[in-house]
Amino acid sequence: MYAIVEIAGQQFKVAKDQKVYVHRLQTEEGKKVTFNNVLLLDDGKNVTVGAPAIDGAAVEAKVVKHLKGDKVIVFKKKRRKGYAVKNGHRQSLTEIVVESIVTKGAKKATPKAKAEPKVAAPKKAAPKAATAKKDAPEKAPKAAVSKKAAPKAAEAKKVVDYSKNTVAELKEMAKAKGIEGISSMKKADLIAALSK
Repeated sequence: MYAIVEIAGQQFKVAKDQKVYVHRLQTEEGKKVTFNNVLLLDDGKNVTVGAPAIDGAAVEAKVVKHLKGDKVIVFKKKRRKGYAVKNGHRQSLTEIVVESIVTKGAKKATPKAKAEPKVAAPKKAAPKAATAKKDAPEKAPKAAVSKKAAPKAAEAKKVVDYSKNTVAELKEMAKAKGIEGISSMKKADLIAALSK
């Protein structure tokens, strides 16, 4: 019996008691790990192909040790240019031993448990908003004063950023405002003229 399973972004053909070197896993040495993304199962008689994965199937393995792979030399050269760079790389790997291949009834990983607290957090914020609405009538006169002051502040702060516009657009704006001598002006001069 064998299975094709995706482990750390790569697909492996695994069988029971097989030793596999995969990209570094976060699991500690000696701990068991379950891979639920089984793409194909073969039990000797029939082959089951997932679309893309098989529901309920899993591969259980034990982490033996973490290690580094053999050194790979990365040599770059451009001839006749005096350019040569030599680098080495050792991939971080994890050695695992496949303990069993479960065809049905495997438990899914629990990322859903983490998602539930995120949903609960906005519900806690909602009562605060309700209490704020109850307090709002008392603070209403202050809000009305700030709303009247806001348009005046907006008019005073109304500064347009002309630096995002092209020179052609700035020249059109200057022509619309009636500024003379725009044909010899540079972008900085046009911005200065328009911002007056």
